[in-house]
Amino acid sequence: MSNDGPSAYGLEQQGFRNLRAVHWNLTAPQLYEIAVSRREGHVAKNGPLVVLTGQHTGRSASDKFVVRDAASENHVWWDNNKPMTPAAFDALFASMMSYAQGRELFAKDLFGGADLSHRLPVRIVTELAWHSLFVHQLLIRPTTEQLVGFSPDFTIIDLPGFEADPKVHGCATGTVIAVNFTKKLVLIGGTSYAGEMKKSVFTILNYLLPPKRVMPMHCSANVGKDGKSAIFFGLSGTGKTTLSADATRTLIGDDEHGWSEHGVFNFEGGCYAKVIKLSKEAEPEIYSTTQRFGTVLENVVMDPHTRELDLDDARHAENTRAAYPIDFIPNASETGRAGHPKNVIMLTADAFGVLPPISKLTPSQAMYHFLSGFTAKVAGTEKGLGKEPQPTFSTCFGAPFMPRHPSEYGNLLRDLIGLHQADCWLVNTGWTGGAFGTGSRMPIKATRALLAAALDGTLAGVEMRVDPHFRFRVPVAVPGVDTKILNPRDTWADKRAYDAQAKKLVAMFRENFHKFEAHVGPDVLQAAPHLAEAAE
Repeated sequence: MSNDGPSAYGLEQQGFRNLRAVHWNLTAPQLYEIAVSRREGHVAKNGPLVVLTGQHTGRSASDKFVVRDAASENHVWWDNNKPMTPAAFDALFASMMSYAQGRELFAKDLFGGADLSHRLPVRIVTELAWHSLFVHQLLIRPTTEQLVGFSPDFTIIDLPGFEADPKVHGCATGTVIAVNFTKKLVLIGGTSYAGEMKKSVFTILNYLLPPKRVMPMHCSANVGKDGKSAIFFGLSGTGKTTLSADATRTLIGDDEHGWSEHGVFNFEGGCYAKVIKLSKEAEPEIYSTTQRFGTVLENVVMDPHTRELDLDDARHAENTRAAYPIDFIPNASETGRAGHPKNVIMLTADAFGVLPPISKLTPSQAMYHFLSGFTAKVAGTEKGLGKEPQPTFSTCFGAPFMPRHPSEYGNLLRDLIGLHQADCWLVNTGWTGGAFGTGSRMPIKATRALLAAALDGTLAGVEMRVDPHFRFRVPVAVPGVDTKILNPRDTWADKRAYDAQAKKLVAMFRENFHKFEAHVGPDVLQAAPHLAEAAE
């Protein structure tokens, strides 16, 4: 029943009783066998495991709760986090323990965080074998020696077959994600979307690290041959994974990192990449992971006879995903660690077609745009989104996972940028030549060329103009990039329509930032965009 043997810290100490069986720390091949035998998934051509997540094909943000008690009362940003009473959480836990009786469960002991000073030992107990495989690939796998006497600081219990009762459990629907920082426990029920487990670890680290002056970040990261690292902030669909998977640089990680006194470190040991319409030519490193044993493919369409994949088919979901160990990427870091960032990049998918493809930010502007977290949410990343991108402001480029007030993260980031003299850039991977529906998506070749120029220092020597609305500096010309694309207004056939869209977006930024004005200094307030008259 076990690969490495039951942990000395057993499940009975966490409230489980009368389990039919517990599988401890199984390997990927063992989990494959069980998942297939239980019809949880199917093996596709070349070996990936294809699974369906059912009605939940993305995160259920409206079903996530944080227990409000004496310990969390003054540390959680309650404007952004839904409270749950300790009594409701206890009732939920009791009901889930009752549901678990007589069932076969899978226990995984893993680490969140590659920095040895700040890593989190976490146990994840799952009902589904493929969920255990997912976290095995996504988090950091301890050595056999580290598993001996492993004692988790936090435990995540994920039982998709359990349905919560809002009247009893203080939740909104039959789906629930409940975080209890005091009891160091996360309960997930009523959803088979595996990303909830991954984001729960991120939420925990976002709570634990800032008091230690360690910055938790929803970002990808890579490092050049010169040892200078870069971090890429951005919400799902903005290009974090794609742009950090650069063959000329070493990948540190694609989604979640910390910035400590030692430098940048990955929270994870794997990647969770969107694969809808994935191009073998444009993204060969990520594409190759969909063709090998060990990768978990969520909601990807597969021919039942030939077992060929169709990555262009979104019949199950727009949010199709591949989960794989980071060493599946050829140039991935072996340690998950690198030095302090030289470049901080904030990615946005601007559906209005207003923002330039790249802009240089001052530290104050960087904090403003970090707290603003503007982008357009892409269909499928959350339950309930339609097919069209929806403009949104997600503070810190990850509001759903931020338990603390944004100003804590913003001030910490600004301090680190200043201390280590990092250059900051805002990169628009969204629309050009018009808003969504009339314009086109920013060419990825142009984005890559501009990023390369930023990372190698080329942009430091080019002429810059000051954007009339946002007041950040924008390159006038960059070798190898169409000059016209650098000024969004020039790409619009109807210049007056551009001016109207720009003013609309500026107003949205200013309206959104009202809630932060009391928490930032005058330099950040002055970094806000303003309603300038368009320069002909």
